[in-house]
Amino acid sequence: MSIIVLGTVALDSIKTPFGKHKELLGGSAAHFSMAAGLFTKVNLTAIVGSDFPKKHITFLRDKGLNLSSLIVDKGKTFRWEGEYKGDLNSAVTLNTELGVLAIFKPQISEIQRKIENIFLANVDPDIQGYFLAKMYAPKLVGLDSMNYWIHTKRKELIKLLKHIDIYVANDQEAKDLSGESNLIKAAKRLSSFGPKMVLIKKGEHGVLFYSTSGFIFSLPAFPVEKVIDPTGAGDTFAGGFMGYLVKAGKINSWTIKKALAYGTVAASFNVQDFGLFRTSKLTMADLQKRLIKFKDCFIF
Repeated sequence: MSIIVLGTVALDSIKTPFGKHKELLGGSAAHFSMAAGLFTKVNLTAIVGSDFPKKHITFLRDKGLNLSSLIVDKGKTFRWEGEYKGDLNSAVTLNTELGVLAIFKPQISEIQRKIENIFLANVDPDIQGYFLAKMYAPKLVGLDSMNYWIHTKRKELIKLLKHIDIYVANDQEAKDLSGESNLIKAAKRLSSFGPKMVLIKKGEHGVLFYSTSGFIFSLPAFPVEKVIDPTGAGDTFAGGFMGYLVKAGKINSWTIKKALAYGTVAASFNVQDFGLFRTSKLTMADLQKRLIKFKDCFIF
């Protein structure tokens, strides 16, 4: 089994109370792949510019990712610059350069078009829809988005959700798109747009899962004493969650609970260092060890 992820591969400049780093390898697809790759083969679909460091491509390939759908085009790579202050729950965006992302048209091989497990990471809904339409027989499709697209391409996003199995959003995004302030009501409203499952990320407060089958489940976040950089934590969570479901090969209450736990634990590693510094070194042994600690939190 394998999964194909569409998203961004970017150069991130990040400042937190614990330091500052310029042009780190980042992006939604890159963060997703670090966690998902622990469970299954990952095919990465994205675009970078001619200025993208070759060492990063080598790094991604050495991590076992299939990069046959990674386009290297003339122009600049997508860049994001942000700063975290206070409790580090949200970043202030200082600068965004779309670069070649503004002209991105995903290119997928015939073999990859047959992949049944798909994750549409944060990118323009028009690009997500274009990509999904190229796939032959999707079996499990997850989608993430952000407030920018909710506000600027609401109609396109809602139309796309008709073809999605799992919608992933943070709490504010869920409220904005649904128009509901209560997260349970928000999840029900979002599921009415099409997704059978809605996963609402609540940052340091954990995650809420809702299914049209009536299954509702919530998990707290793994307690991390020192958060260094939260950038990509949500994408890492999605990677662990989707990666495990693909490996499990079936969806039921048990596999959902375990996937949520794996996603939560993977995200807890992400926030402990800048960029991909921690998750790029993450092993299944690391994940399992912390998962045991996480389970112990629920034993009375």
